Amino acid sequence: MLYPTYLHLSKKEFQKRIDSLFEILKNCEICPRKCHINRQKGEVGYCGLKVLPTVSSFNPHFGEEKILVGEGGSGTIFFTSCNLRCVYCQNYEISQLKIGEEISFERLAEMMIYLQKIGCHNINLVTPTPQVPAIVKAIFLAKDKGLKIPIVYNTNAYDSVEVLKLLEGIVNIYMPDFKYSDSEIAKRYSDAPNYFEVAKRAIKEMQRQVGDLIIENGIAKRGLLIRHLVLPNNLAGPKKIFEFIANEISKDAYLHIMAQYWPAYRANQFPELSRRITKEEYWQAVKWAKEAGLRRLEVDFI
Repeated sequence: MLYPTYLHLSKKEFQKRIDSLFEILKNCEICPRKCHINRQKGEVGYCGLKVLPTVSSFNPHFGEEKILVGEGGSGTIFFTSCNLRCVYCQNYEISQLKIGEEISFERLAEMMIYLQKIGCHNINLVTPTPQVPAIVKAIFLAKDKGLKIPIVYNTNAYDSVEVLKLLEGIVNIYMPDFKYSDSEIAKRYSDAPNYFEVAKRAIKEMQRQVGDLIIENGIAKRGLLIRHLVLPNNLAGPKKIFEFIANEISKDAYLHIMAQYWPAYRANQFPELSRRITKEEYWQAVKWAKEAGLRRLEVDFI
């Protein structure tokens, strides 16, 4: 059995990582936007967050991948705000309207312990990127209270490699949503300049840290799980994404090709996004993944 690596991280090393992350907040470069504001002094940048964690909800989630859910569910913590502005965001109330509550580090640790206690297989951090310092501090506190299940970093892949390096040995499962292969498209629909280049570097770092996904008794324990949401009209550019994964990450990378797109939030303002995807669009994406040589695909049947 693979035990979470953070259990083997010394208190000294854990505290060193926490100190480094909070230092970054003084001239914020927690994400690739590099707002260069002092969150320690209450200044806010693109994400609108300060120092304390801000959470919308926490609960066992049974709608994630089966290898995360198992019988007990995935222990999801939905963090408020986001460093993207996706016009079709299905969680826009949380990510963009910022519905949530600022809480203490101790309270966040208690949420993790509660989710473990009720039988969740992992702690699933949803949209963690802008709040990494607070999250790592909470994991440190929760470890002392008996936390011992894997940490899942559920991200949009618009992450800083420098910050990801400080998560090595703390995060067990990286779960990036690899959104776009065209950064102009990413800028138009998610306000994410240079998205493809940023995501490629980030996912390479994730793979370096944890490798291909390891599954034991039907439950993911460690590794990289990549998601890709198929958009209408081939807007996400999946072919190029899948070729990158096969050629520069691993042909054994676990890839979930998602069919759940629907025109949420402001998508109806963009005619090309204002409908669900077709079966043909979805299965064309699956075909491209297979042609790229990817061997571990999770597909949705639509």
